[in-house]
Amino acid sequence: MPKFSRVLFFLLSAALVPLALASDDDDDRAEHFEGKPARTLEEALENFSEANSQFSELLSQDSLDTQAVFEVHELTYTLENALEKIRDEMEELAEVLEEVHLASERNDGETVKERGEVYLDTARKIIR
Repeated sequence: MPKFSRVLFFLLSAALVPLALASDDDDDRAEHFEGKPARTLEEALENFSEANSQFSELLSQDSLDTQAVFEVHELTYTLENALEKIRDEMEELAEVLEEVHLASERNDGETVKERGEVYLDTARKIIR
């Protein structure tokens, strides 16, 4: 599988985890936080990378005390925001790629070029 496909598969798979773990009963959950916003794909990717580094650092401890678990809890909000934006962008990216695919079947070079540039602009942000 090409590197981009593996990255795309990972991001799409990871984006579904928060949804699968979501609880319908918010009353039983711990305090909520905003997390860092992910208004753009670039911001989402930066937050995702930064928060995962912090998460990894916390998990490298021999055991997690209350403070470390609290910090992980806070990080999950930023990670969820980032993954939601990444998931939305990946859905849009897939749609643009389908437009390129269909245009290539019709030998529509103009659309392939135009939509292909849009596709690559987003794809390059992911595989930087």
